[in-house]
Amino acid sequence: MNSLRMTVFALLALALLTGAKSGLRAAPRVDVAVINGMIGPVSEEFIRETHKLALESGSDLLVIQLDTPGGLLTTTREIVKLLLGSKLPVAVYVAPSGSRAGSAGVFITMAAHIAAMAPGTNIGAAHPVSIGIGGGGGGGDDSTNTMSEKVLNDTRAFIKTIASQRSRNVAWADSAVRHSVSITEQEALERGVIDLVAGSVEELVEALDGRAVAISRGDTLTLDLAGARIITHEYNWRYQLLDRLGDPNIAYILFLAGLAGLYFELSNPGLIFPGVVGGISLILAFFAFQTLPINMAAVLLIVFAILLFIMEIKIPSFGLLTVGGIVSLLLGSIMLYRGEFSPTMPEISLSWQVLIPSVVAITAFFVFVVGKAVQSLRSKTTTGNEGLVGEIGHASSELAPDGKVFVHGEIWRARSDSGTIAADTPVRVTAVDRMRLTVEPLEG
Repeated sequence: MNSLRMTVFALLALALLTGAKSGLRAAPRVDVAVINGMIGPVSEEFIRETHKLALESGSDLLVIQLDTPGGLLTTTREIVKLLLGSKLPVAVYVAPSGSRAGSAGVFITMAAHIAAMAPGTNIGAAHPVSIGIGGGGGGGDDSTNTMSEKVLNDTRAFIKTIASQRSRNVAWADSAVRHSVSITEQEALERGVIDLVAGSVEELVEALDGRAVAISRGDTLTLDLAGARIITHEYNWRYQLLDRLGDPNIAYILFLAGLAGLYFELSNPGLIFPGVVGGISLILAFFAFQTLPINMAAVLLIVFAILLFIMEIKIPSFGLLTVGGIVSLLLGSIMLYRGEFSPTMPEISLSWQVLIPSVVAITAFFVFVVGKAVQSLRSKTTTGNEGLVGEIGHASSELAPDGKVFVHGEIWRARSDSGTIAADTPVRVTAVDRMRLTVEPLEG
């Protein structure tokens, strides 16, 4: 009897404990990472950091709210690797209305466990930028066409692998890269490119409640998102600053400011401030350049232009070096950014509203400096020992041939190579040897 009572008591205790644990279960958590703009190292770091935070916080789902025209292929590959290998369910949600998942955004959307779009959005146009399809159009040399075909085929294989692993429309994914097609959210849903259309994050979470998600091959997880807490993560001031530095116009201005600052410091050692500002500007410019499709030949042209301007100051060439510097600076600025460097990057170019004033300002500055330098070379020296040559004074004592003269408000030891000069005779300085003057009598 006692044994029976103990068994019943143990079962009751276990039931109460299980019920208590069930009642204490925390509400589901959904983390949302908001990405607006280009896909680059900054957005990759933000997604990676948010993903890590969601894992450590025991989140049930990570939603990447995406609106992008494209980005760097290398960065896109890293994000895709993270999504394909994630043990935490990840949903990419193209939103809000009016947004797009263009170019690199196609790869990221299709790599997620769940792909969703808001009404009034579109996805596609993932064709490598600034390269031609092999054999189409011609006009380029064989090496260029071969490289273009290699890049295109590699990008096609990449998107088809992603689509196959996530059981999405492989044929459409291939056409998005090969023919740069773009479709609306309803067309994407009908063709099996995405999983659902939702009007908001809350609607998306509600629709995903109870949905089975294939985390990996043979490993399925059922989402329990009823009453989930939604926590939104956006760029903080640090990410916003780094993102702004990626603007091609800001990067260009920082680059020119850095070169100008170093020039001031090297031409006037000890000023410190121009050197510090120039160094910081150059470092920030090179940080931005790593996120942009930079043409290194253009960078060298800009540096060469600055060198030509400096050479004009040291070696007057009657304006030839200045003209060369202007041409080099203008060509380098126009060629600075190129699209073919990054297949998934949209066309990036320097704004004419920034390019023209910058070139004019740099040119005007160096023309002004060159003019002052030439004027200085042509003017008579008025300081130092050389400044005494040609000065007028009078003999303080008889020079036979040595004596003293009064020149420039001071008494100097002097020597006459023109014979004896009587005291108080006006004299002119003809040469300076250390602290001794050579003089001649002033005619008339």
